[in-house]
Amino acid sequence: MLTTLKNAFKIKDIRKKLFFTFMMLVVIRLGSQLPVPGINRNFFADWFSQQTGDAFNFLDAFTGGSFLNMSVLALNITPYITSSIIMQLMTIAIPKLEEMQRDGADGRKKIASITRYVTVALALIESSAMAIGFGRQGLLQTYNAMNVITVIVALTAGSAFLMWIGERITENGVGNGISIVLTINILSRMPQDITQLFKQFVIGKSIAKGVVAAIIIIAIIVLMVVLVIVLNDGVRKIPVQYAKKVQGRKMAGGQTTSLPLKVNTAGVIPVIFASSLMQMPVIICSVFNISGTGVWAEILKGVNSNYWCNPKQPVYSIGLLVYIALVIFFAYFYTSITFNPLEIAENMKKQGGFVPGIRPGKPTSDYLNKVLTYIIFIGAVGLTIVCTVPYFFNGVFGASVSFSGTSLIIIVSVVLETMKQIESQMLVRNYKGFLND
Repeated sequence: MLTTLKNAFKIKDIRKKLFFTFMMLVVIRLGSQLPVPGINRNFFADWFSQQTGDAFNFLDAFTGGSFLNMSVLALNITPYITSSIIMQLMTIAIPKLEEMQRDGADGRKKIASITRYVTVALALIESSAMAIGFGRQGLLQTYNAMNVITVIVALTAGSAFLMWIGERITENGVGNGISIVLTINILSRMPQDITQLFKQFVIGKSIAKGVVAAIIIIAIIVLMVVLVIVLNDGVRKIPVQYAKKVQGRKMAGGQTTSLPLKVNTAGVIPVIFASSLMQMPVIICSVFNISGTGVWAEILKGVNSNYWCNPKQPVYSIGLLVYIALVIFFAYFYTSITFNPLEIAENMKKQGGFVPGIRPGKPTSDYLNKVLTYIIFIGAVGLTIVCTVPYFFNGVFGASVSFSGTSLIIIVSVVLETMKQIESQMLVRNYKGFLND
């Protein structure tokens, strides 16, 4: 990785792209410190410190501290992520959108344009809920229509601005801009979290206990990163043989290739879906200052990850079991709507391809479905392990940090993908240089 970056800086075009990306990230971090006009930042900081739920810590980690600072970038890139997921689901459900997706570059541009409008609409809804809900509790210095509108406009504009920066990074920088924006937000909080862990378990302890604790913390983080890399790169290759065809006076085809099926086909989407569903009741109750009582209070504790894996209150760990079930369910669900074995089998049949020992068409589709069933489960189990380890240590040892297994999956995946794009750009440039010579 370091060698790739070193070689990339030697190439002028890639060096410019890296510098542009870096400057955009600097702008994002500066914007994360710019407060929304007319708010009481002390109130929000005090309110945030009183929250026992993990939902807002999760949101603050994804926004790089912008949410806690209540800056103009408080909503950050989350409305765009939500709108992208919605559009992916709607593409399957609405034939018109499916046709756009198949129209090539023009169709994808239209879908991207719709995604932007949906992003702004979601940002308006979320900013309105925050301005009205928190405003009534004391977030605004003066609760009136003008201040509410100012907060709504500022938060919506901040989210739209970040979406624009992400697209500019994709066009003029390196990697996927939206993913890089999300990654830099998460990374900005990790030094603080690591420092908190060392203060809690290492500093102030005896030398022996401190060393052992430091080794355990580092080992757990390294093992989780390795597991994420294995999940990200894990592939089941299905051999595909193409029949020989006569083209003119020559025989064509006959080659053997493979169809790669990723172990973690759905990526981090199942975790985001599951986390969002579990945290939604807590967020709604907190924003509108609804205090649960009786059975509702117990349900809120059950969906609150801070109560999971606590030996003193094991009943609330049922929420963790529900969370695991949701991760596995969404892993199958999301793969089923984004990967169509029947379509792949038909395309292979049209091109004269077949899986050795399997008849083309429907039998091939059934075979791919069978293989997918096994590898999706393996990927879902891997995701579950990565995501539940922080909850276990939080419940048993009280090691509460804002970054989670979800954060590690995003960071590692984006870093690996960005490095692959840099390497591919270097490779293309070398080919061009060779051809020009």
